Amino acid sequence: MKLLEIYLETLPEHIAYLKFIFESYEEVGIIRTIDRKKAIIVLLAMDDFADTARGILDSLKRDVPVREIPPPLDNSGDWFMTELAAESARKRP
Repeated sequence: MKLLEIYLETLPEHIAYLKFIFESYEEVGIIRTIDRKKAIIVLLAMDDFADTARGILDSLKRDVPVREIPPPLDNSGDWFMTELAAESARKRP
């Protein structure tokens, strides 16, 4: 299985709401905050749940301003994402 990373930008006041919604859908995905001030988050979902996660995200876009963005160049402030990137690099052939 592969981990899907969907980077998103929203307003700071919507981060908790987005986290809550994805936590309520157990096993679909989790939200990590990458940059609280810029309101950049990442949705982490296993590829088996990619369609479901994108469906939830599409539905949320009707309620809150959220848009997909490219991965930030610097994730050094988030230890989890740094570790995830290092693990992914070790697995590459």
